[in-house]
Amino acid sequence: MASDGYFPRATSILRRVQEERAVGLLYGQRALMLGAMASPLAYYGTAAHTAAKAKPFQRLVHTAKMFEAVFFGTTEEADRALAFVRRLHQRVRGTLPEALGPWPAGTPYSALDPELMLTGVVAPTFDSALVVHETLVRRLSGDEREAMWGEYVRWGELFGMPAEVAPGSYARFRSWWDERLAGEEVFLTHEARLAGYETGFGIPVPRLNRPGMIGLEFLLRGLLPPRARELYRLDWSWADQRAFDALALAIRRGVPVTPGILRRGSCEFFFDLVASTERKRLRSGEAPAMFGATSA
Repeated sequence: MASDGYFPRATSILRRVQEERAVGLLYGQRALMLGAMASPLAYYGTAAHTAAKAKPFQRLVHTAKMFEAVFFGTTEEADRALAFVRRLHQRVRGTLPEALGPWPAGTPYSALDPELMLTGVVAPTFDSALVVHETLVRRLSGDEREAMWGEYVRWGELFGMPAEVAPGSYARFRSWWDERLAGEEVFLTHEARLAGYETGFGIPVPRLNRPGMIGLEFLLRGLLPPRARELYRLDWSWADQRAFDALALAIRRGVPVTPGILRRGSCEFFFDLVASTERKRLRSGEAPAMFGATSA
């Protein structure tokens, strides 16, 4: 039914996963951090054409809301968000002014490049939603994973990614993605490392909310794969892993008894809190976070 959106509540595993607030509060930061290292060319193109470098978190909040409009909104709401994103993507194209890792100067890039859409957005977003859900909510069955991957390919299609560029099954995705994250093309420029770190660990919130953010930041460190922690230069000890495992287990065990109204739904309230805090900090004269730099 048109009013039920592209991912109906009654049948969509993607929607059930994304409606878990544990997922909604953490998947985006993890996905952005992985996307920057798994697809440096996509990161460069996005950063080079960003018009909101002075207010990076307001930009990210807007992106998060666009994603939620497609995940949860009616078809009409989703289509408006998709049209807006497509207009932005049409502007993100150019050529590298200098070499970037294995890509020589003059290499073309485009936000509509199917390969860059897969490696820079769809794959890290799917993987992050799955990892957060399985770590903090519950493991999915094989059939659920397969269905979720299929729906994420559909999600990519809505943004313009041809389905044929994506691995044809969850098993193929898992093999391809794990191999890619271990490959030589994965790296971070200095600026991407700083921006990725701020994405995960520099989110502006009111002082009252900082204790909660410290907990989320610790969870994010543990949710990142070892290669990501290595590239972002994040310390992680045996004691950290033990503490993370205990905290994740406590969260999973607490999920069934947590009221659904607190546990599930849109994260728009939290997104708005981040955006308003950044606006207040900018008005007070604080410098913006290190986002949007593009040199190699």
